[in-house]
Amino acid sequence: MTYTVVTWGTGNVGKYAIRAIVNHPELELIGHIVSSADKAGKDVAELAELEQATGVISSEDIDAVLALKPDCVCYTAHSETRLMEAAADQARCLEKGINVVASSLFMLQYPDSPDVAFIAEPIKKACETGGATCFNNGIDPGFANDMMPLIFTGLSEYWSSVRMQEIINYSTYVQENTIREVMGFGYPVDHPCMLFQPGMLSLGWGGSVRSVAAGLGVEVEKVYEVHERLPLEQDVENAMGVFRAGTTGAMRFEVRAVVDGRDAIVLEHVTRLTDDIAPHWPQGKGYKVIIEGEPKMTIGMDMEDKYGDHAVAGVIQTATCIVNAIPAVVQQKPGMVAALDLPKVTGKGLYRPVTDN
Repeated sequence: MTYTVVTWGTGNVGKYAIRAIVNHPELELIGHIVSSADKAGKDVAELAELEQATGVISSEDIDAVLALKPDCVCYTAHSETRLMEAAADQARCLEKGINVVASSLFMLQYPDSPDVAFIAEPIKKACETGGATCFNNGIDPGFANDMMPLIFTGLSEYWSSVRMQEIINYSTYVQENTIREVMGFGYPVDHPCMLFQPGMLSLGWGGSVRSVAAGLGVEVEKVYEVHERLPLEQDVENAMGVFRAGTTGAMRFEVRAVVDGRDAIVLEHVTRLTDDIAPHWPQGKGYKVIIEGEPKMTIGMDMEDKYGDHAVAGVIQTATCIVNAIPAVVQQKPGMVAALDLPKVTGKGLYRPVTDN
């Protein structure tokens, strides 16, 4: 069976979502929504840097594209400074009976988290109105900190703690507004950036620890957060410009879920702009799940794109995580769903004898 899809957004994740949909044997791209006039009227192949034209022309006319009545909208539009607008966009689709998969509102990874009720409630209402299903996910928040820990705790005799860890060099994650203004890189280590405002880490990643807790059947007493930032010792230059010595060049944060009075489920991020900063912090790249129990398990996922870039590979995985879930989401009963609600999503049908675009 083939499912028709409209894509919404052509940013860092969106272009890889388009590519994944075009190459997926069960999906057909029929429309694309953009938010700027300079992108409107172009074949999406040009926007997504595909070699062959698709015949799908991008449009700013949201109503006209949604009137195509796709089975699903793949929503990857910017949301970090427009949370409620992005929620309204998703609700607009859902009210029309169009299912949605999305990476933008990543805090809805676990839609029943109390931290995100103010965003989730209007989307839940839209799902009910239109009889449609909504799935927000990605790689982190997403697969690396919901499905990976749940799958591997299934090999435990017992477990006592679960730690989900991301270690990434963000120097090639060319999203300057996010890196500088949201995360505070390039600013003093005490700069009041958006990411470290009280409650923001729990808003973004509280769903990760709560989804694991729900999947493992334990009750979370509270969720809290800690963080630390370190300065660059010398200037660093990358595609986003120069980051000056003395400004933030590395950060480490944790979102911790307390069970039985102890930190039982922890989400940790270690983020750098250069590999040599903070050598005493966890090293490596990619994602790990560390399960204390019997037996103790450390599961690692290293990734890189065809050019050897692990940050870009993570962006690709953010796109493919939601794109490959489209058939399962379309078949799911109406409402907001988490990854633990869906059947196992695999790479069925995605075999290719050579690695190319």
